[in-house]
Amino acid sequence: MTNKRYRIEESLGPDPRLFQRIEFPEPVASGAASDPRIDEIIAMLQEMKRSMDPAMRQSADVVEAYRREIAEVYELRRELDAMKLAITSTKNEIASIYRSENEGKGMRRVAGELDAVVGATEAATSSILSGLEDIETEANMLRAAGVATGNNDHVGAILDRVISMYEACNFQDLTGQRIGKIVSVLKFVEERLDKMIGVWGGLDAFKEFAANNPDLPSIDDEKSLLNGPKLESDAGHVDQNDIDALFG
Repeated sequence: MTNKRYRIEESLGPDPRLFQRIEFPEPVASGAASDPRIDEIIAMLQEMKRSMDPAMRQSADVVEAYRREIAEVYELRRELDAMKLAITSTKNEIASIYRSENEGKGMRRVAGELDAVVGATEAATSSILSGLEDIETEANMLRAAGVATGNNDHVGAILDRVISMYEACNFQDLTGQRIGKIVSVLKFVEERLDKMIGVWGGLDAFKEFAANNPDLPSIDDEKSLLNGPKLESDAGHVDQNDIDALFG
């Protein structure tokens, strides 16, 4: 069947598209060379992957290092909290020691009391020895005066007892040495406590601990009045003459 051509088509002549060759890309056979542009893109992607792998591993190492440092920081925080608790407990204990004296003379008071014991014992021993010397002198005078023969035995017995009392008075020297050792230890502890208190800001830094400690005795308690005899260095010291004048 022949298509009828219109007059305008005949005037224009044949369509040139009818004579144009259409080319189709041939399929790439298996094993044939691929497009170099695709190979270049693939190579670039592989290179990017190789360059990113070390960075990713390095990032993982950095994250792990940060985790370890954070764990160490938390451990250090726990240790610091434990140290803070120990320091607070130590301050409470020191405040308990010094709370017995409003001016912070607790340890000094103990050492002073022991020194007073040694001094009082020494004074009493001196009085006893002085009395024994007088008794010994009087007994020897009786013997020299030629008392009755029957009384010489009594004088001898008195002198024997005086000698035994002399020997017994040696206790004062031994007791003084032992108490002196105790006083030295107490003063050593006192000096260390004073240094610790000085490092922490002095006694003023312990007032809040002493005030907030419910286990400490109240200074308003009547037991605080039962302190026994005062030391020579205490304020308001009253001696026996003052007492005699009060009742005289």
